[in-house]
Amino acid sequence: MDKLFYADSSAKREILYGELFDDLGRARHYSPYCKSGDFYEVFKRIVLSLLLGREIILLDSDFTDEEMGRLLGTLDITEAEEIEVVGSITEENFLTRLLAKAGSWSITLFTSGTTGLPKRVSHGFASISRQVRRGDQHAGDVWGFAYNPTHMAGLQVFFQALMNRNSLIRLFGLDQKAIVREIRERGITHISATPTFYRLLLPPTAVCDSVRRLTSGGEKFDGPTWRQLEGLFPNARLTNVYASTEVGTLFASKGNEFVIGEEMADKVCVRDGELLIHKSLLGRSETVKVDGDWYHTGDLVEIVTEDPLSFHFVSRKNEMINVGGYKVNPTEVEECLRACEDVMDAKVYGKASRVMGNIVVCDVVRAHAEVSERRIREELRGRLQEFKIPRVIKFVEHLGVTRTGKLSRQ
Repeated sequence: MDKLFYADSSAKREILYGELFDDLGRARHYSPYCKSGDFYEVFKRIVLSLLLGREIILLDSDFTDEEMGRLLGTLDITEAEEIEVVGSITEENFLTRLLAKAGSWSITLFTSGTTGLPKRVSHGFASISRQVRRGDQHAGDVWGFAYNPTHMAGLQVFFQALMNRNSLIRLFGLDQKAIVREIRERGITHISATPTFYRLLLPPTAVCDSVRRLTSGGEKFDGPTWRQLEGLFPNARLTNVYASTEVGTLFASKGNEFVIGEEMADKVCVRDGELLIHKSLLGRSETVKVDGDWYHTGDLVEIVTEDPLSFHFVSRKNEMINVGGYKVNPTEVEECLRACEDVMDAKVYGKASRVMGNIVVCDVVRAHAEVSERRIREELRGRLQEFKIPRVIKFVEHLGVTRTGKLSRQ
């Protein structure tokens, strides 16, 4: 029986591995540029590029003409060249064919651009598949796909599934009811997503006992969210991963503590509270800056032990809010807000003030209209110092997210 490759309930679409193989065998032209909102088209183009051993350049489907011009120097990405027929691909020869030209293959992607123009970074197969695990124990995995496929986190899930011929079930862009339905009906066993995505599933409305592993990345995972998720996914273990466009996926944590093993001991360090990664782990880029041998990640961490090095993530360096000389970590305030009764989600950011430099502002998604600013502030006073408590509280229906599915602080 042919195995499911990809399913998208919103498009009422299912693609079997045999259909993927047939589509690849029919390919007659190739362009390195891939800009499509059709996830299957992106997946198919990535696989075709691997079979050919050619570069593929992934572009967000919502890149504007202005962004395209600045990133690529051209708007003409439709020209394609004729290629030799890929030939027959079967279940038996798929992986052998896939890896035959992997040494000459590369994939180019762009950072999310939350602090400026997206940076262009290229990775080879060894880098992009660094954390892929293969084996019989993964043969029955079914992956919930909750990321944008043109960014690093989505690529990690895609390659983990592809190399084990697992099924990918699109969850990205669905509402809570549809996500839970897909998990239960498809028997999804693994989900990798941002904490922002997981918070969309709260409060739990059902039990999804097929899920064995939850992976989180891109943001700090807070305690209140995980405690609620345990009711939705009673059989799942949670793993936090560290990954970025610049370096790919590097390491995973147990709980919220990252422990650097011997193989990475000389490739990772902490300087002035910031996580630094050795340049040898970076993808190829003309726009990513290094300081000597080290790349400044912009991630602030708190060291737990020096040998072996272990740490907790604190915040992004550029997200700290300066309030009259005091530093406020928005992630800390958000975690306390989410622990408040009937607060579903929250976003904290700074707003310029002539007196204080900045004041703390928050957008709050509340469970019902009876939740008041006064009530929230009263709860926060038992958890936070006064200068960290938001001066302005706005009630909103939902919170915006970035192209990569993280909480947008714009």
